[in-house]
Amino acid sequence: MLKLGSSFAALAILVQFVAAQSQEWGQCGGIGWSGPTTCVSGTVCTKQNDYYSQCLPGAAGPGAPASTGSPTSTAGAPGSTSTSNLHALAKSKGKLYFGSATDNPEFTDAAYMAILSDNTMFGQITPGNSMKWDATEPSQGQFTFSGGDAVANLAKTNGQLLRGHNCVWYSQLPSWVSNSGFSAAELTSVIQNHCSTVVGHYKGQVYSWDVVNEPFNDDGTWRTDVFYNTLGTSYVSIALQAARAADPNAKLYINDYNIEGPSAKTTSMLNLVQTLKSQGVPLDGIGLQGHFIVGELPGNLQQTLEQFTALGVEVAYTELDIRMTLPATQALLTQQQKDYDTVVSACMAVEGCVGVTIWDYTDKYSWVPQTFPGQGEACPWDQNLAKKPAYDGIVSGLNS
Repeated sequence: MLKLGSSFAALAILVQFVAAQSQEWGQCGGIGWSGPTTCVSGTVCTKQNDYYSQCLPGAAGPGAPASTGSPTSTAGAPGSTSTSNLHALAKSKGKLYFGSATDNPEFTDAAYMAILSDNTMFGQITPGNSMKWDATEPSQGQFTFSGGDAVANLAKTNGQLLRGHNCVWYSQLPSWVSNSGFSAAELTSVIQNHCSTVVGHYKGQVYSWDVVNEPFNDDGTWRTDVFYNTLGTSYVSIALQAARAADPNAKLYINDYNIEGPSAKTTSMLNLVQTLKSQGVPLDGIGLQGHFIVGELPGNLQQTLEQFTALGVEVAYTELDIRMTLPATQALLTQQQKDYDTVVSACMAVEGCVGVTIWDYTDKYSWVPQTFPGQGEACPWDQNLAKKPAYDGIVSGLNS
């Protein structure tokens, strides 16, 4: 019986020891952290930044101290070596922000949120979906803001700038808009009501709005959708004017992809800016999304930014990611690092480029694999929230 009692006692001590450890992917350290500082067997407490250490899969056993070395990426290549935080560095170099997109389902991921909420890392956030038309006005005149409010409240709590995304876009439209059969007068009223209500709801909370998203085809022609088909090009000015009336202090943007270098689409956007400016339509900025492929950046990035700023608008890279064909290799990750450096350097070289936003910071929540099968690894953090060489590319660009 004595021997059995000793076994129970030993088991109790072991249970208490394990219970006092963080589980795989759990937090295990950081400034202000009062929880467990050791990890369960098979994981190692790895420092992500001064505010967050995480139990990542590794060879270390129970009770291993936090590692101060750089984590490695999922591809097995060396991770980031930089200790700079991106927003703090961008601000110190004269930019307004370095930011990240996010989405409401990710808010349940504590490890993810700890990094996102560090306002020295990200000084601006953009909601991926929760402010779009289908999310905010699913039925005509019936508005719901719960998802968008959660993102707005997060930004406010963290002291981060908020980008509104978006008012008018051909995609993610409820059927009552896209299949409406509205007359020109009716659709004008619908646009005005939607833009003014959504922008007005977030008045004073949003730095900038993507008022019109992706108006052009890649060949530079206007995209045919319910807005253009019914109202022609005038829908753009209708939306911008409604947004300005709803929040006079928010920066109003038109946002699109494949306008980062010389192209027919870029020319069309430049012409649109000139036209709107000549008509006195409110327009403050152009968002260049920056969805790139490793090793395939367009040329003349800086010159293109300067072409837009010469017309009296600010610019920003609003949705930056740089995808690759999988599997990732050392060569691809090294090229990706160079590409991130090149893009960020272009913004740094242009005074009117106010900031860079990555389209979520981690491969764990990237849109790329679902949209481009066989491609991925587009973000500066890997799926385990470890920094990749791309992070060092961003830091190098911010220091340029």
